[in-house]
Amino acid sequence: MTNTSDGSSVRIPRFGAEVVTDQLRDGYWLEATDLDGDGRTDLFGYGLRLGEIYWYRNDGSWERRLVADGIHMPVGADFADISGNGVADIIVCHELYGPIGTIVDPDPQGGKISWLENPGQPDKDPSRWTRRYVGRATGMHRLRAGYFTQRERLEIIGLPIVAVEDVHAVLPVVMFTQPDDVHTADEWPMTVIDDRNFRMIHGAEKKAGLIPGSDLDSLLLASDEGVTRLYWDEERAQWQRESFGTGERGQFERTGFRGSGDLNAGRLGDDPLAYVAAVEPFHGNTVAVYTKQPEADGTTTWTRSILDVFGDPNENGEGPGHQIVCADFDGDGDDEFLVALRGPWPWQGVFYYKAVDGRAGVWSKWRVADESVARIALGDFEGRGRIDFATISYAVDNYYVAKDAKIVLHRNEIGES
Repeated sequence: MTNTSDGSSVRIPRFGAEVVTDQLRDGYWLEATDLDGDGRTDLFGYGLRLGEIYWYRNDGSWERRLVADGIHMPVGADFADISGNGVADIIVCHELYGPIGTIVDPDPQGGKISWLENPGQPDKDPSRWTRRYVGRATGMHRLRAGYFTQRERLEIIGLPIVAVEDVHAVLPVVMFTQPDDVHTADEWPMTVIDDRNFRMIHGAEKKAGLIPGSDLDSLLLASDEGVTRLYWDEERAQWQRESFGTGERGQFERTGFRGSGDLNAGRLGDDPLAYVAAVEPFHGNTVAVYTKQPEADGTTTWTRSILDVFGDPNENGEGPGHQIVCADFDGDGDDEFLVALRGPWPWQGVFYYKAVDGRAGVWSKWRVADESVARIALGDFEGRGRIDFATISYAVDNYYVAKDAKIVLHRNEIGES
């Protein structure tokens, strides 16, 4: 046991591992949601090379079923019930790169977003899901679906990572609003919500409950500029930016990268935005936490604490870090966070961080998974009221290819004897 700043004890994290599928030919993205309407959390995932998106049914077998193929280089994804039939559809951005296959080569006609319509009973319907077009912006790499400015129509925020002009050029943050008829619309109406403030956006997370007195979603961004919250101010009727810090800047001369690569916000006690955890910079090696510090005059500042540096940058200036997720895994009301490391060993797997004294930047750490990890998906996969997590290995040509790419479910066994 470890004691926190208030004297309470910390339960040691334990997660049991089950391989969902192995020997993947490529791996990158993973999400968790109920896709067949049976009340159980399923998985869908894919890599960048093959253009095949699969879902894995949570029925004890984890049978793999093809959702769509022929999608050139699917990258980021999210899910929402767009069709209105009560089950989640898949939203994916694709066609990011050109022939070279890296961020220095964005496809000037690519950066497309499509949604894949869930037939409603995908376990009984062997046909592919219908693909429908949303819109595009060159370099599209991440997207988040939610209700950012209103609650009547779904909004999809699209986030490019690079521009044709330069890898580090200023990028447009764009928003697509659900049209009247999602089945007949040629594309969704698009608005540019910011085209002056962000470069090389790699991480994006949606969070509800961060705007006092509002049920709208906020967007957390990791970019060259560091860690930022972007949200709609209903009273002012305009977008607002809140910076928590400028990220990692000491490696720039060596790597060419700065700022942050991925992030998430965590709750401590009654504060849903008590800290922001980040892996820095782009594909970085540094784990940092930005902690809220209330001042005597009623203002708030943010203090950055470096928790870990996982190895030195490689010949491409990259480290092993790829994603951060926050959740209350041990059920004590505070959020812990997980860091996904792609590899190579020993800098691969998942590390679990628990606040001992969050305001002072003191955290305990455990390794809870050993496999290469590109993305982590959270869910209560067994209906026990506990948050489990699943991982997919990082296997992307020209970046890093895990030797044994797989999807693994890690069941939450914290507190079990």
